[in-house]
Amino acid sequence: MKAQTKTTQDSLTPNDALRMLKEGNNRFVSNQHTNKNLLQMVNDTRDGQWPFAVVLSCIDSRTSAELVFDQGLGDIFSARVAGNVVNEDILGSMEYAVKYAGSKLVLVLGHTKCGAVTSACKKVNDGNITALLHKIKPAIERAEKEATVSADTQEFVEKVATFNVFEAMEEIRERSQIIREMENEGKIIVAGAVYDVETGVVNFFDN
Repeated sequence: MKAQTKTTQDSLTPNDALRMLKEGNNRFVSNQHTNKNLLQMVNDTRDGQWPFAVVLSCIDSRTSAELVFDQGLGDIFSARVAGNVVNEDILGSMEYAVKYAGSKLVLVLGHTKCGAVTSACKKVNDGNITALLHKIKPAIERAEKEATVSADTQEFVEKVATFNVFEAMEEIRERSQIIREMENEGKIIVAGAVYDVETGVVNFFDN
């Protein structure tokens, strides 16, 4: 597996980028990783980087996007924050990735058994964690309206985790004119998915 180049990045469509992540997760789950010479990738990317996607995921130690999508150095931008929530810095990073660095895909990746989502559902109030968890509140409210399970169950927490991805996707489109316009023009795709920490499978949402 070689690092992305400007030529290979330019040749990709947004759907190609999405397909590459899906194929990478299939390899990860089947334990058939591509052969990567990481030191060679360091050399190949010393003068520049051409990632084909930017992935917003949680800081959870089990959800490294490079690993679960079987990618190498220089392949994807990875933005990580507890609960995979959106803020101004995340939006700016994504805008840089798609407008100036050529990425074709914005993926919001949630995961099962998320500590941030669980804490938000339990209304944890502690230091700066409080403000972060507040960003998950819209997903909780959405789950309370649409879910058919009790709010004190693990199933409810997983519903919130899923809705939290949808909320992030909607917020990205609403708050970023750059991303919204590029998606409308077909230059990029904004997609969502949830990683199952028990199986390693990434379940992608239909766009």
